[in-house]
Order: sequence, then C-alpha cells, then structure tokens
Amino acid sequence: MKVKEKIMHKVNLSKFMKKNIPDIHTGDTVKVHQKIKEGDKERVQIFEGLVIATHGGKSLDGSFTVRKESFGVGVERIFPVHSPRVVKIERIKQSKVRRSKLYFMRELSGKNARLKELNRDYAMWEEKGVEEELEKIAEETAKLAEAAAAEKEAEEAEFEKKAETAIKAHGHTPGENEPKDEEDVTPGSAEDEKKAQSTEEKADKAAEK
Repeated sequence: MKVKEKIMHKVNLSKFMKKNIPDIHTGDTVKVHQKIKEGDKERVQIFEGLVIATHGGKSLDGSFTVRKESFGVGVERIFPVHSPRVVKIERIKQSKVRRSKLYFMRELSGKNARLKELNRDYAMWEEKGVEEELEKIAEETAKLAEAAAAEKEAEEAEFEKKAETAIKAHGHTPGENEPKDEEDVTPGSAEDEKKAQSTEEKADKAAEK
C-alpha cells in the first residue's frame, strides 16, 4: 500500500475512534466489558485482569493485553482500544512497575504474581451510542461488499467483450472451420450413383482392350 493510500485509509477510519479514550497503562488492574454474540443473542462479558502490555497508545491501532489466572491457568486477551464492542473499561487499581512490558508475569503464579500496589485510583471509561456505531459499521461493510461485487461483475463483462472483439478481428467464428461429423454428410442421389457406376464400367472395358 502506498503512503497516500495509507493516509487516506487512516483518515477514513478515524471516524471510528472513540471520543472517551481510556487512559490505560501497564500495571493497571482493569475490568473490560465486551459485547459478544452467541447465535442470535448478544451479552456483555467482563474480563478482569492485569494489563501486562500496551501497543500503539491511544492511536487508532492501539491495543492492550490483559492477563488473569483462572483455576491456576494463565489466560490473556488483547483488546483494541477503539473497538466498538468494548463498551466499558473500569480501572480498579494501579501497581508500581518499572517496565513497559510485564511478560515476566507469565512465569509467576500465586503470591509471586502480586505487584506492589500504587493506589486505588478508580476510573471508568464508557462509550455512549455503541449500538448505533455497530449498526453504522455493519451498513458500511455491506455497502463496501456490494460495491466490490459490482466492480468484479463489470470487470468480467468487459473481459468477455474484449474476447468477442478479438475473435471477430481474426475473422473466426466458433464452429466455422470445424470438420463435419459423418452423420452430417448428405449421401449422393440415385442418378449420381448410376453415373459413377457407368464411369467405372467404361474404365474397366478400356482396361480389357
């Protein structure tokens, strides 16, 4: 993708950025409220854990990784900052950390995985009008799919037209120079057969003389 196309792509997607952007940092304990679809129904699932990494900050490509322990097994999930399906984020507390990435937490468990608490500065970020935003995204996706299908159909029609023009330019019509089957050959009339037989008899007599 060219630089100009990249810029236009980001400009088009900038309208999907959240107005109330969450201020998430490594070491925060958060509750992420995410909408998930199960069949024809939707429900909000809450994922609580420690933010072990952030990527891209508050930009359109920004995301953060949350880790938690469930029955002694570590579970991690990556959440895009501007995802319309992330309807609410709660910050429960902040921990004192010296690194920007806490991947070493994957090797720890139980009490060893606890960090020194910095404060319990509770904060909440909630995006209003999420339902309308999801509907807009679905509509725009459908329009893009229709436009792509129409463009493909037009390209195929143009290709067929060019092929027909090329065939006509070479003066060849399909089936024109193809040999006929034996069934298509019309046998000669009775008169023609008599003439052929008479010619053969004359040739035989000439050969005898």
